Amino acid sequence: MFRLCWLAAYAGSVLLANVFLDHFLPLPGFGLLSLGSVFFAAVFTLRDQLHRYGLPTVFLGIGLAVAVNALCGMVLGLNPRLLMASFASIMVGELADTAIFQRMRSYRWHTRVLASNAVSVPLDSLAFTMLAFAGALSTFTLAQIIFADILGKYVIAAIIAWLPVFTLRESAGAAIRDGRAATVKTVCDRY
Repeated sequence: MFRLCWLAAYAGSVLLANVFLDHFLPLPGFGLLSLGSVFFAAVFTLRDQLHRYGLPTVFLGIGLAVAVNALCGMVLGLNPRLLMASFASIMVGELADTAIFQRMRSYRWHTRVLASNAVSVPLDSLAFTMLAFAGALSTFTLAQIIFADILGKYVIAAIIAWLPVFTLRESAGAAIRDGRAATVKTVCDRY
């Protein structure tokens, strides 16, 4: 049941990211933040949740997101260049994120999320922005988009990584795996 909810949330977040990816908010000073990036920042962390169900579920989620987005893109008439850029960047960013997250299974939740995002977010941001907007926007505008995209995704991922629901669930799971009673005091004492 929860597996299906995480899969739906993951695919839905990718869809919302694609619907709003060409709507930008100027940041003070320097940067153009895509509204799609706000949703896409959650995508990486939602995909990290899929790891609880095994690597086949992670790959199912990525495939499902691509299929749902292709279908909805045709129905909603989304820009094909932007969709193709999104699919390519998903493959590059998500697969890199998955590989790093898998190798760090012994670390705490927030460490795994932030470490895997440290590599995947810049890869995704560079790949998407260059494939989607190169030749259509100036180099200065591309730099603003990439800067704001990376900054926004890092901030949102950090907030999500430290949400109490994820931290407490991770601690309770570790306590159970270690054979200790997962009492509220045991969990909260670790933080």
